[in-house]
Amino acid sequence: MSDSIPMPRVRVATTSLAGCFGCHMSFLDMDERLLDLAKVVEFDRSPLTDIKHCGPCDIGLIEGGVCNAENVHVLREFRRNCKTLVAVGACAINGGLPAQRNHLDLGDCLQQVYVKRDGVEDGGVPDDPELPLLLDRVHPIHEVVRVDYFIPGCPPSGDAIWTFLTDLIGGRTPRLPHPLLHFD
Repeated sequence: MSDSIPMPRVRVATTSLAGCFGCHMSFLDMDERLLDLAKVVEFDRSPLTDIKHCGPCDIGLIEGGVCNAENVHVLREFRRNCKTLVAVGACAINGGLPAQRNHLDLGDCLQQVYVKRDGVEDGGVPDDPELPLLLDRVHPIHEVVRVDYFIPGCPPSGDAIWTFLTDLIGGRTPRLPHPLLHFD
């Protein structure tokens, strides 16, 4: 029998709200380092699994802003299940590109797109009950739930996400050196 007790693996989950999925692409850009990460991490909901709902986990990475009722529900469920919640990228941190609609009247915007646009005949704003209810504005996630850490960027690089995660998993305060902070 071995004298050492195996360390439990850290459970990590990710999800995406209103955004372009670029932060998840950067997560995947860690390339072969994902294999190193898999030695110490058990992935819950992520682009590497087909898990639809997050179970209890140690670290949750979330990208995207909050633009509809479904986003609010997913975000609150995700927060409840994550000991540590990390906002990843500009959309999660400040609403990003989706928040550019915040200065527009939502009703006027929907009318222009679905009813008044050239070439639209007998148009109408979609009102299917299966569609999530749009919020009047796009919110950064910290306006809805408590966030423990932020990884800035649009998107942050795979190197930035790797550095952040390895610090956090290693019990160190995550620090991103200036060269890792950029917006493409």
